[in-house]
Amino acid sequence: MLKAVILIGGLQKGTRFRPLSFEVPKPLFPVAGVPMLQHHIEACAKVSNMKEILLVGFYQPNEALSRFLSNAQQEFKIPIRYLQEYSALSTAGGIYHFRDQILSGGPEAFFIMNADVCSEFPLLEMLEFQKEHGNTHVILGTTANRKQSMNYGCIVENQDTNEVLHYVEKPSTFVSDIINCGIYLFTPEIFEHIGLIFQKNQQDLLLEEQMNGWQRAEVIRLEQDIFTALAGREKLYVYKTDRFWSQIKSAGSAIYASRLYLNQYHKTHPERLANNEEGRPTIRGNVYIHPTANIDPTAVLGPNVSIGTGVTIGAGVRVRESIILHGATLQDHSCVLNSIVGWDSTIGKWARVEGTPSDPNPNDPYAKIDSETLFREGKLTPSITILGCNVNIPSEVIILNAIVLPHKDLNRGFKNQIIL
Repeated sequence: MLKAVILIGGLQKGTRFRPLSFEVPKPLFPVAGVPMLQHHIEACAKVSNMKEILLVGFYQPNEALSRFLSNAQQEFKIPIRYLQEYSALSTAGGIYHFRDQILSGGPEAFFIMNADVCSEFPLLEMLEFQKEHGNTHVILGTTANRKQSMNYGCIVENQDTNEVLHYVEKPSTFVSDIINCGIYLFTPEIFEHIGLIFQKNQQDLLLEEQMNGWQRAEVIRLEQDIFTALAGREKLYVYKTDRFWSQIKSAGSAIYASRLYLNQYHKTHPERLANNEEGRPTIRGNVYIHPTANIDPTAVLGPNVSIGTGVTIGAGVRVRESIILHGATLQDHSCVLNSIVGWDSTIGKWARVEGTPSDPNPNDPYAKIDSETLFREGKLTPSITILGCNVNIPSEVIILNAIVLPHKDLNRGFKNQIIL
């Protein structure tokens, strides 16, 4: 019997995802037409003997999360529960806090996944790999280029046995081009190792109580505290994948993740991809259109576009490399490129909303998306354009490389600005 745990974080997390995370918890943001978390759950549901999926985080239970959980349980016929931490306990602290829930029913192994990754999720291959290596703990790894590898957890492996010999989280110099994908397969024995760190933290806190009274012994990080200790002890192995993988840290990376998932739909969900049909809009490349969207047949959409529920798109509209969220209206002859248009926003006639893509280098097979900083050398980094919810763009203006916070009525064009 198997279980899966998805770490979804909480309100203090996802700050780089603003203003989109103001309206919906980041794990529920739609990527390629469905909530980010649903891609993880679909992958878990394909694993036979998967008995339960647990979400661990410190979001207050809310209507959106409850509705998503009940819909997902009905669709995938698998129990899915949300376990709320009393505080941010980090990646290992959260699962240690709920260890009794995870171990109830006696699973032989369980998956741990970060919610903010997009992947093909080779879970069956990881299970096979674990059996071949004597039921040990497995990290999913992939290859990055030398420079970007230092932004991730780096894994030095024994090339013959795939054992993790050395693990460093975000090193300051080059360590290895194999990086941690944030997807793991553990046996229940992992809790013994986390327990040792917990006891050590308690002792350290007793000694330092006068200085750092606010710290908690339960805040334990899988990467720095557990993997570093397990490396080189024949307890931790890395399964390397050459399939697609990316982090979803910023809004710009959501458009890239959407492209990867839309491409995968050819194999997994061809019914989600729009086709060119008589009397329907022109489709170029991979496009997802929700059935409730109302789109003029003269519009041209794609590649890499997803259109949400109740969206209205007028005559002659062009949309490319963008996500259009629930209830948005794109009036006649408007143009949207490399942008995310927020819930219930309106773009006027002949207006142009355009951003700068933040894609990985297409000439480097191991390049990953950069988690770009908002500012560089005092200037706003050119990025995708993001309109928060309920933003109104007037007719015949250009919005370029701008981030517009919710509930704004703009009266002119803007370039390279954050509109607060």
